[in-house]
Amino acid sequence: MKGLENQTYLFGLIAFNLLALVFLFCGAWWPRIARVLFFLLFGWACWMNWTISRRSPDDYLQYADLSLGNWYREFINGWFSKHIPHVVGFIATCQGLIALSMLLKGWLFKTGCIGGIIFLLAIAPLGVGSGFPCTITFALGLGVLFRKGKDYLLLNKINNSSTAGAGDS
Repeated sequence: MKGLENQTYLFGLIAFNLLALVFLFCGAWWPRIARVLFFLLFGWACWMNWTISRRSPDDYLQYADLSLGNWYREFINGWFSKHIPHVVGFIATCQGLIALSMLLKGWLFKTGCIGGIIFLLAIAPLGVGSGFPCTITFALGLGVLFRKGKDYLLLNKINNSSTAGAGDS
């Protein structure tokens, strides 16, 4: 895989793949903790992408050399290179919405999970630049949450205790 000769990329690859396993494990055993972790991950990604896309958009061009396929490389060096702030700004906004969806339930939560899965699978061909294969593991973790994380993250206990007392009067 391209980029593994760079120690920084190698460290990031190992760290993010271990982190993805933690997210997957938490999704299976402790869905509320996993939701907090995904909220933090996508919130951080939103902030980072908005910041970098405004300050130094050309930084995103380095991912072309790390990508696994020629079509991704051509896209990054072609159309994308002329529209980086707009495209990455849109992606960052979607990441922020995915983060917020982790705090909700119902169709908003499920839509956020699906959006997160699509995003993570879409960046997998960036190879080391996306921490591949951690994006697949993160996507699996969101899939587990899609099935298990039906309650609000924090408000469920508050809502249950307040509604239990409401019918007593």
